[in-house]
Amino acid sequence: MVVDMNSRVKRLLVAAVSMAVLAGTAAPGAASAVPAARPEVQAAMQGFVDAGFGGVQVRVHDKQGEWVGSAGVRKLGSSAKPPTDGSFWVGSVTKTVTATVVLQLVAEGKVKLDAPVAGYLPRLGLDRRITTRMLLQHTSGLFAYTGEYYDDGTVVPGIPVVGQEWVDNRFRRYTPEELVRFALSKPARFAPGTDQNYSNTNYTVALLLIEKVTGHSYADEVGRRIIRPLGLTGTVVPGNRTQLPGPHAHGYYRYTDKGETKVVDVSRMNLSLLAGAGDMISTTKDLRTFISALMSGKLLPAPLLAQMRDPHGKLGYGLGLFVQDLGPTCGGIVYQHNGSPPAGYGAIMYSSPDGTKTLTASVTMGDQDINPATEFPKALTKLLTATFCTTS
Repeated sequence: MVVDMNSRVKRLLVAAVSMAVLAGTAAPGAASAVPAARPEVQAAMQGFVDAGFGGVQVRVHDKQGEWVGSAGVRKLGSSAKPPTDGSFWVGSVTKTVTATVVLQLVAEGKVKLDAPVAGYLPRLGLDRRITTRMLLQHTSGLFAYTGEYYDDGTVVPGIPVVGQEWVDNRFRRYTPEELVRFALSKPARFAPGTDQNYSNTNYTVALLLIEKVTGHSYADEVGRRIIRPLGLTGTVVPGNRTQLPGPHAHGYYRYTDKGETKVVDVSRMNLSLLAGAGDMISTTKDLRTFISALMSGKLLPAPLLAQMRDPHGKLGYGLGLFVQDLGPTCGGIVYQHNGSPPAGYGAIMYSSPDGTKTLTASVTMGDQDINPATEFPKALTKLLTATFCTTS
């Protein structure tokens, strides 16, 4: 599983077995959870495991209440299922959090969306045509420090995120400025504002912007503005922390090195590699609380929330959110951001426009030889259908 589930070149995780394994389980302390219901969601959840993924935990919240369940295994060699509110690496779901903090600063008059970012961060030597808006909607043209993949098949390598090289260096510490300066040492992909390309660099620059404008660390600002006000007890900005806190499912990375197939437990990793862009830890419960609060207008003024949700370009990307139309029989527009770190884990976060119907989930890789880029979209489609397209 390689970096992000929403980019054209990277994705993740899929379909149905015995109803005994499918039974939903209420999360500890979640009185509103509804056990042993929603057979369509249960079947779709199990579908990920049937397709070869290691495990999955799913949380659905709507007018019927809240349902949680899990399938597969918590760890290879064990029969225990993943915890239904276990922690996991959320990958690029982090971008929605980063964008929310930046837009709060816009609301406070501390940042201007269409002002040059170079004015706030003069030491970096950024192209003065790049604005804050361009960072958040991936139209800056900045080289992606994890590498660029072009439509013609050309690859311009960046910091390794695959194979033995990543495995050997997965505990290396990076600073945000180090990542950005590496990206700036490479040619821009396009002139600012002329195209759109998903790039982690944009959101690491946004992290530096937050720190410069506030005078506080990114972790402090996310804690003060998002984590503590919403009571997100399972959400962490890890910095150089490598260990998932509390109960969690293990994620694995299967790869080939010098003709030999290897499987490595990558539950522990240092995601300073994706600072501000894909490094956070959370739970399905916290992601549900966050996306519901965001969509219902509790975190941003209505005009800025509207801009966040306004799709732009070929990616259908607003400011830290993807906009997806599920069609008239499935409720129409939903807002989402999925994600994954370099390997092992995938996160799913979807919401209706008013925040009253949400789907949050985590998928882990096991030791099966599957292609996540093909299997994950199929399984996700079934889960979305089961969640948003059924009324029972």
